[in-house]
Amino acid sequence: MYTIESLSGKLIEEACMMNASDIHIVPGENDAVIRFRIDDELFRKHSVTRNECARLISHFKFLSSMDIGERRQPQSGALTLHVKNRPVHLRMSTLPTIHEESLVIRILSQTSTQPLAKLSLFPSATAKLLSFLKHSHGLMIFTGPTGSGKTTTLYSLIEYAKRHFNRNIITLEDPVESRSENVLQVQVNEKAGMTYSAGLKAVLRHDPDMIILGEIRDAETAKIAVRAALTGHLVLSSMHAKNAKGAIYRLLELGIDITEIEQTLIAVSAQRLVGLTCPFCGDRCSLYCRLSRSVRRASIFELLYGKSLQLCVKEARGEYVISRTETLKLLIRKGIALGYLPSEAYERWVYDETD
Repeated sequence: MYTIESLSGKLIEEACMMNASDIHIVPGENDAVIRFRIDDELFRKHSVTRNECARLISHFKFLSSMDIGERRQPQSGALTLHVKNRPVHLRMSTLPTIHEESLVIRILSQTSTQPLAKLSLFPSATAKLLSFLKHSHGLMIFTGPTGSGKTTTLYSLIEYAKRHFNRNIITLEDPVESRSENVLQVQVNEKAGMTYSAGLKAVLRHDPDMIILGEIRDAETAKIAVRAALTGHLVLSSMHAKNAKGAIYRLLELGIDITEIEQTLIAVSAQRLVGLTCPFCGDRCSLYCRLSRSVRRASIFELLYGKSLQLCVKEARGEYVISRTETLKLLIRKGIALGYLPSEAYERWVYDETD
């Protein structure tokens, strides 16, 4: 029989060993279920009583400096632990449900960043992404859904820039997900008044060459990012958009003039993190086989740059153009045809009304 302290430690250690990205503690009517998210799939790992669930969630809330007595409002917190001498950052989020509180723990392992060449499915995309870092100024935008690997890609580009260019790099994030030496990392704190827009204004006074902006969230942040790109800084940021072309329309929606977009935007990357076909099991891979494989997922990048980007900007102006770009749809089809990706990847990641 585990105590709550030992059970909490066992859960975190087990999740780290299995390379899980999230732990879900979900109460039910009679008991509670603990699930691990591994490679974008949820696996049921444990079942505990309602009493153990409440005590376990209270324990994690206490460790992450949340209000233990408050169970009617959602809360968030953070905690850093050492698992087998390796720092692990945990982000906690509670949500009141009809069966007490639910807790989700996001696991952010502070390990060394993988080279971009090991993350991308197609090497040509890697070479093109790295070539964009040679620019002295401009704006690069990374789009994709939550969990698509945008932050990992950004940190891989930071590590490459640190090794090959002598540049002053400053990041502005919410939260800082990975510690990086020789890079100034700034944590956004909305409650303390340290918003993205306020932080970005301060960052510009620290003579940066390269600015990593966690996310363009509102009109003010978008305008400051574009201004920074116009005044001699290389700005890399993320944004929520359906595809690479959608980032242009999102900037227009946030009040950025089409001329400024044309002058500052270097490239847009739409990213997806897709599961690779198992060489032993085929399309459907068992959990134990999955954990024995060192490489289970890879990134696919839809890149919009150069002439294709210019044509998309003209299209946003209302001009009639015919653009031919290698879209996510075509790239995933290519991966399936070559045998890298399972056939279900198309239905999972591609939405096209014409199909």
